Amino acid sequence: MSFLQVIFYVFSTILVASSLMVITVRNPVRAALFLVLAFFSAACIWLTLEAEFLAITLVLVYVGAVMVLFLFVIMMLDIDIAKMRAGFTNYLPLGLLIAILMAGELVLVMLSKDFGSTSLPRPAGQGADYSNTKALGELVYTEYVFVFELAAVILLVAIIAAISLTLRRRPTTRYQAPERQVKVRKADRVRMVTLPSRPEDDQ
Repeated sequence: MSFLQVIFYVFSTILVASSLMVITVRNPVRAALFLVLAFFSAACIWLTLEAEFLAITLVLVYVGAVMVLFLFVIMMLDIDIAKMRAGFTNYLPLGLLIAILMAGELVLVMLSKDFGSTSLPRPAGQGADYSNTKALGELVYTEYVFVFELAAVILLVAIIAAISLTLRRRPTTRYQAPERQVKVRKADRVRMVTLPSRPEDDQ
């Protein structure tokens, strides 16, 4: 078994294990941390497959933006400062463990430069002028264009369903009616009133 296959199985094992932890742990903060590890492991697998664009996009968009936003929302829901500090100390060992695993995965990815040796054979890669971004675009918009459009429609339906589920009419909530606001007249809202003057006002 080559070294490339070994690190593939290592990344895959971490990815599957962290994905299982995401859906089994009851704590949302720990689930989010395990999801970060799962995304990072998938990015490392893509790096070994020379799909650098997909890997960096996954890290920047999901790990660097979406998951950080999730963690901020989860942690800011509890306003109690004492509980937040206690929660930080409770999650610190798990966060350090995930950070160490991510650092180890980076080290394994950086060792890919030795794949070309005789002891660590590697499949033939692409040339220096190869652009995986261009290759991805050609595949998505030519061979897999129907699947791409179908995924876009499914995401649109999911967005509409989420809005429909959360947008509920509550009888105790006051809503604006733009169609009535644009038809309003000055006589309907403003009334001129003449008040008699008082003697002390004349002085």
